[in-house]
Amino acid sequence: MILIADSGSSKTDWRGIDHEGNISQFRGVGFNPYYQTAVEMAAELEDEFLLKLKEEVEYIYYYGAGCTSDQNKSMVSHALQNIFEKAVITVDHDLMAAARATCGHEAGIACILGTGSNSGDYDGEFIVDSRPSPGFILGDEGGGAYVGKRFLMDFIHDELPREIREKSLEHFDLTIQGILESVYQKPFPGRYMASFCRFLTENIRDPYCYLLYYNSFQDFLKKHVMKYRDFERKKVNFVGSVAFYNSDVLRKAAGDLGINVNLILESPIAGLTLYHKNEK
Repeated sequence: MILIADSGSSKTDWRGIDHEGNISQFRGVGFNPYYQTAVEMAAELEDEFLLKLKEEVEYIYYYGAGCTSDQNKSMVSHALQNIFEKAVITVDHDLMAAARATCGHEAGIACILGTGSNSGDYDGEFIVDSRPSPGFILGDEGGGAYVGKRFLMDFIHDELPREIREKSLEHFDLTIQGILESVYQKPFPGRYMASFCRFLTENIRDPYCYLLYYNSFQDFLKKHVMKYRDFERKKVNFVGSVAFYNSDVLRKAAGDLGINVNLILESPIAGLTLYHKNEK
C-alpha cells in the first residue's frame, strides 16, 4: 500500500492506495516541524485510521509545510517511522505537492494560499525557483493568517466599517485583550488569525471584505508570482482553501496584473493521488 499525506499548518489529508487501486482517505490535524517536535508529531499520528494501516503501508509520500530543510524532513520522517516501522518514507515540501497536483509533469507556477502562502516555478519535474516564505510574522502574503492579521489590526485600531465591526462582534467574542492573548500567548497563532477568513468570505459582498482579499492577493502576486521569469507566459496554479473559496476575487486580482490563472484547487490530495497512482 501507498500512503500519501498533504499536511498544512491546520490540517492533513491522507490517502491510501492499495495494490488493487482502491482508495481510502482521512483528514487529521496539521503538522509543522517549525512549531512542533518529532515527539509531538508522533503523538498526533496515533490515530485509529493510521494505526489500522500500519502493517500494510510499504511507501509513504509525505508533503508538509515547513519541510524545506534536511533537519525538518528528518524530524517528520522520524515521527512517521515510529508508527510505520516497515515503510519507505519520502518527505518533501508542500510546494512540491502543489506543483505535482496542479502541473503533473508540465511546467508552470505553483502557489499555495491556505493558512500560509508560498510559490515556486516548476519545470515539470523540479522546483527551479522559489520565493522566500518566512511565515506569518514576516510574510505569508495572501494567506489566511495574513488576511486575518490585517482584519484584526483594523479591529484593534477601530478602522473597520461599522456594519462589519458589528457583525464581527456578534459572530466572535472579540476583545483586544483576547486577541493579544491568542496571538502572543497561545499555541498556533497562525491558525487563530486564519480562522477569521470564513467570516470574511461569507461577507465578501461587503466592499471592505472584498478589498481586504483583493489587496492581500495582489500583495502575494507582486511579491511572488511577478518575480518569476516570463511569468506572463506561464500558467499559474493555486491550491489552498483561501484561494479556492475566494477564487473570483483571486482571478480578478491576477487578471488586473496580467497574470494567467489556470487551476485553483482546494486541496492537492486528489492530484497527488493521481500522480502517484500513475507512477506505480
